Amino acid sequence: MERELALEIVRATEAAALASAQWIGRGKKNEADDAATTAMREVLNTVNMNGTVVIGEGELDEAPMLFIGERVGTANGPIVDIAVDPLEGTNIVAKGLGNAMVVIAVADQGALLHAPDMYMDKLTVGPNLKGHVSLDDPLEVIIEKAAQYNNKRIEDVTVIMQDRPRHDHFRESAMRMGARVRLFEDGDVSAGIAPLSPATGIDIFIGTGGAPEGVITAAAVKAMGGDMQARLHPMNEEETARVIRMGLEDPLQLLTLDDLIKSDDCIFAATGVTTGEMLDGVKFLTDDIVET
Repeated sequence: MERELALEIVRATEAAALASAQWIGRGKKNEADDAATTAMREVLNTVNMNGTVVIGEGELDEAPMLFIGERVGTANGPIVDIAVDPLEGTNIVAKGLGNAMVVIAVADQGALLHAPDMYMDKLTVGPNLKGHVSLDDPLEVIIEKAAQYNNKRIEDVTVIMQDRPRHDHFRESAMRMGARVRLFEDGDVSAGIAPLSPATGIDIFIGTGGAPEGVITAAAVKAMGGDMQARLHPMNEEETARVIRMGLEDPLQLLTLDDLIKSDDCIFAATGVTTGEMLDGVKFLTDDIVET
């Protein structure tokens, strides 16, 4: 995609991060989210593109801005689909904790999986493990492969997962192997992209979280040369029907990275709001200087 478009998308994430950062540690998650969404939308509507939000703040009747189906941009330039999370980690910002970020993925029209708002099982790994592991593998096998291809001892392999009871079996399996476990409260995208950078020391992200966040994560994984597999996790007949309507004959189909992002021509942009595994947060240096 055009370099100019990529720079403009970064400008949108920076604007949202700066706006939401005013609410760090103030206990007001809705205000932080509203500030980020408003700032992001204002910038996106100045960008020369013909964009459609395919993953956003909700359906038209659920969100006043950046809702699914909303058109953004000047209507000139490339026709693209957009997935946004104007503030990933609203609770994180409200509590002043780490790993809150603003994320946008942009790809050719039709390239992003239009994931419904439901759970998704996910596995992400860095470039060294690309093509060597599967979501259907036992975690013990994935850990062994991580040790092999990342040139580590098993006891130095780190698995990150959300601190939820549904992941207890993963945590127990990793600890039985002697691997390290890192838990996080919120921030699915931030954790999902952590294995892509050796600097984090994290080798594997695994767990069940939001499907829309999974698609945004996939854009980052593709851009950074890692690998990801996923599977939608419908919880009832209504959600199963939604998956079938979106074109998946098998609601439990294993989704590869190319199923999630159908084009190699995609943009992923993120700006940290609070400091996390991958990104530094917004810093208020003086009354007149703010750094992202």
